[in-house]
Amino acid sequence: MGFVNDGAALAPGVRVRHPDRSDWGIGQVQSAIGSRITVNFPHCGKVTINADVVALVAVDTDVGA
Repeated sequence: MGFVNDGAALAPGVRVRHPDRSDWGIGQVQSAIGSRITVNFPHCGKVTINADVVALVAVDTDVGA
């Protein structure tokens, strides 16, 4: 798991969490256009995040599989 500073590295389907909002849960990237990342979080809904301001944390969902 690691911080994602480049919006281009976040393809639809990638699981992420917001570094300051753990209460939102693990979200799934819906779209990534430039630095605008739309993520669907289970406890917050769809949120558009500016990747230039917030470094989302990629979550490895294969751990323990």
